[in-house]
Amino acid sequence: MSQEARPHADNRLLAALPREDFERLAPHMEEVELGSGQILYHSGQPVDYVYFPTGAMVSLVAQMAGGAEVEVGVTGFEGVVGLPILLGTEKSPHLNMVQMPGDAFRVRASELRDEFSRGGGLQRMLLPYAQSVMVMASQTAACNALHTLAERLAKWLLMSHDRRRGDELPLTHEFLSMMLGVRRAGVTEAAVVLQAEGLINYRRGRITVLDREGLEGFACECYPVIKAEFDRLPS
Repeated sequence: MSQEARPHADNRLLAALPREDFERLAPHMEEVELGSGQILYHSGQPVDYVYFPTGAMVSLVAQMAGGAEVEVGVTGFEGVVGLPILLGTEKSPHLNMVQMPGDAFRVRASELRDEFSRGGGLQRMLLPYAQSVMVMASQTAACNALHTLAERLAKWLLMSHDRRRGDELPLTHEFLSMMLGVRRAGVTEAAVVLQAEGLINYRRGRITVLDREGLEGFACECYPVIKAEFDRLPS
């Protein structure tokens, strides 16, 4: 079967798997639809399934004891949700919430762990991917402390745009507020800045990217660092 004909080809990691490795994993894969706002795992909850998004996008959200929440990473068709089970733990350290609806393939954590332990193609791809996720999380922490809200919003929209096939991003005000860890009024102010520059069109529940190149120019230095890290992965 050619890569183009494979039903999983819309996920970058699965599409790049050597045929032999994929054929061992394929019987354990199930295609599922993920809805906006769906919780895949709560913080501290066991990871029963690992998800390879093909159209959905999932946010990794850090939750504070006082109830504050902020996004520390995103996963779309370039990657996999549920990495902790391959790194020595059975529980998720973060809330994993579907940010944009779409399809994904899911595999029982135990089955993926067994394949990973073989030391074959899956392991060779997932270890560099895990490194990229750690770079994204650490760069996001620095970004949240050092850069303006408008710059952070531009970076975050670019990361979302990279993981969305199309220029329209279905994002509510409430979701943006949680992702950026700010009040809703702050989101409005930042979106107005980007809209005034002609970079986006923002209306209730939806953002349209109008000027991708301009948005890259506006965003902080963190975006190219994160993008370069993921661009080096197999495709």
